[in-house]
Amino acid sequence: MPVSDSVSADDREAAGDEETGSAGDGPGLPINELFESLQGEGTLAGVPSVFVRTSGCNLRCWFCDSYHTSWEPTHATMSLAEIVAEVERYDADHVVLTGGEPLLHEASVDLLERLDDRGYHTTVETNGTIHRDAPIDLASISPKLESSTPTPERDPKGEGEWEKRHEDARIDLEALAALVEDYDYQLKFVVTDDADMPEILDLLEELRGVADVPVRDGNVLLMPEGATRERLAETRTRVADLAMEYGFRYTPRLHVDLWNDAPET
Repeated sequence: MPVSDSVSADDREAAGDEETGSAGDGPGLPINELFESLQGEGTLAGVPSVFVRTSGCNLRCWFCDSYHTSWEPTHATMSLAEIVAEVERYDADHVVLTGGEPLLHEASVDLLERLDDRGYHTTVETNGTIHRDAPIDLASISPKLESSTPTPERDPKGEGEWEKRHEDARIDLEALAALVEDYDYQLKFVVTDDADMPEILDLLEELRGVADVPVRDGNVLLMPEGATRERLAETRTRVADLAMEYGFRYTPRLHVDLWNDAPET
């Protein structure tokens, strides 16, 4: 589906500041894209899936591959009934709620409940800074490393206003622990090179110290940084080697391999 309009009020980052869908179905969601494709990442890579991509994010990774949900958010406001009806048009029984950061929006919980009532298997793609009580079959948690911070030389808008805000908010151990305790989960780290590994190991040690469940290496996935085939060609071999070296899993980015950086893939 096409996108339209711009998310106002600082991306509506106050999680309770929801929009009203056109069908009068109570709080709606800002939807940037809604489409069917193959899950490209993680333990369910290759599974036919319907992607519901919300707009708005509380972080600003400089390499964000969903630029129009974060740096310049755009969306069409849809009621929950409209979203569910659109999902039901497709054959896939797996729905990926992604963003942006979908758990910013309280209405995401209601949407997940409606999808669960209809028998869908759901994955929520989250940066791990927000926990909500919802029927989530797989929490795909992607904690953001220091290398994601939009320093002045990396800020795609060249403004520098997000550097400190992103750095202060990118890790929330309490939220991370709650997510791994409450849901089947995968911890998916975007890795550029060897320099990212000490931070990943330190974060896992900290998380294991506060979580009430085991955080196993088999739940840790290393994913190469890159939103284009050209960039993935530069990072994926080393990241695969790092996964083998440290005993973690490697995840591809199938959608990039198949369709490069095309939208709705």
